[in-house]
Amino acid sequence: MKQMKHIKFVWALLLAVPILVGSTGCKKFLDRKPLTATLEDLDQGGLEGQIYGLYGGIRNPDIAGEGFSGIPWLAMHGFRSDDAMKGSSDADGADWANIYDNFQYVKDHWSSNTYYDQHYRLIDLANVALKTADSLRLNDPASLVNIGEAKFFRAFAYFDLVRTYGQVRLITAPVTSAAQVNAMPKSNEAAIYAQIDADLNAAEAVLPPNWGNRFPGRLTTYAAKTLHAKTYLYRQQWAAALSLAQQVIQSGQYQLESNFSNIWKEAGENGPESIFEIQAEIGPGGTNPLGSRIGITQGIRGVDVWDLGWGWNTPTETLVNSGFETGDPRRPKTILFSGQSDDPANGGYGRTLPPYPTLPRHYWSKKYYADPAKQASTGERQAAWMNHRILRLSDVYLMAAEAANELGGTANQALAVQYLEAVRARARGGNSAVLPPVAFVSQAQMRTAIQQERRAEFAMEGERFFDLVRWGIAPAALGGQGFQPRHKYYPLPQPVIDASNGALVQNPDYP
Repeated sequence: MKQMKHIKFVWALLLAVPILVGSTGCKKFLDRKPLTATLEDLDQGGLEGQIYGLYGGIRNPDIAGEGFSGIPWLAMHGFRSDDAMKGSSDADGADWANIYDNFQYVKDHWSSNTYYDQHYRLIDLANVALKTADSLRLNDPASLVNIGEAKFFRAFAYFDLVRTYGQVRLITAPVTSAAQVNAMPKSNEAAIYAQIDADLNAAEAVLPPNWGNRFPGRLTTYAAKTLHAKTYLYRQQWAAALSLAQQVIQSGQYQLESNFSNIWKEAGENGPESIFEIQAEIGPGGTNPLGSRIGITQGIRGVDVWDLGWGWNTPTETLVNSGFETGDPRRPKTILFSGQSDDPANGGYGRTLPPYPTLPRHYWSKKYYADPAKQASTGERQAAWMNHRILRLSDVYLMAAEAANELGGTANQALAVQYLEAVRARARGGNSAVLPPVAFVSQAQMRTAIQQERRAEFAMEGERFFDLVRWGIAPAALGGQGFQPRHKYYPLPQPVIDASNGALVQNPDYP
């Protein structure tokens, strides 16, 4: 037996304030296991406990959850698009509206500081787990799966960072002191993506194709392949993106949910098209809460029975008026209208919303709309129990369609038509009068069709801003809100720059 001594896994925040990584609970299949351990604990079971902490970390606001499901996440991924706005009342968080809706970026604001910091917290948790596995030379099958999970989460966090900030620090070992991290410069985007590729290649090789009914929501090889395909799409590496997307589609592990509304119901969590969700739950009477901020932040901001959340991330007039083709059934399944029925035929529960201005916005997101029966059984109106949908099969179909179209050639044209039609067919739900099949006319015409389809399919899900940037059309779509080319990247947090004593250089567009 090795001599016991406590090992503190220390994450020195980039603000030069060291923080001990605490314990966190995880969801459904996850026990409440500590992230601190003794050497005696660090066998395979101890490693698995650290991995469970990663699943909890992306949900728990005290560790990294704000950066992956809270309002800092919504701001970076949602408010900056033409589909969503800050929401809530005008007076509530007015500075957020200026910063994100109007592209008046601020180098020192708690939202962007938190987003940046909590992504690095998750990276450090992953690095600690990987260091544990390496130090103990763990290579049994269960440990290899744990290693794959850690590498997925590290890649997941770095993908957000590189598309949000561009060049960032590349940290692949546990941080033990503020001085260590403060002295680090940033790496270029090619180096960040090279690490993402290495991590996801490794994860794909060891993660299982499925977990059966044992561990709902746990990562699989196809979650790694889906995320990897998306990273290739962002780099316009079309062949690699298409190959991985087709592997997911052809795996037989997933199928499109027949009713679009069902995806967003509690009963639809971890459903047939779900590839990766951030897990959350709450028991009867509010017991055993393992909450996420995604439902709370977007819930309707009202009083009494309509006090469903903070009311942030609300649909824009632009989305309501031009985000969907005429008659697209996804529109009433995506948007709630103040003063109107929530429309039980389209995912509602038979309630009529109070009118504007009793409610401070005309429109609300329906994709995380709380079930009143669940509210009654738990005693909670604000839906902290809702899973955050991150990767789903329709995204894979549309990534495959886009990659095939960009590759060109007769065979790939046919694939683009086929994959686009799969998503449109599900959306139209058997109503042949809407969303007719799109025939291939030209690459440019098909590109526009796929871009429009992505907007309608993923409205209010945090995809739109990054899509506009990578397509090169953000200035045209967002110029009226103040977007300029430099706004594709957010400035690095100024406190992090200051703490580095010149080692870390601000993004060049933000002197």
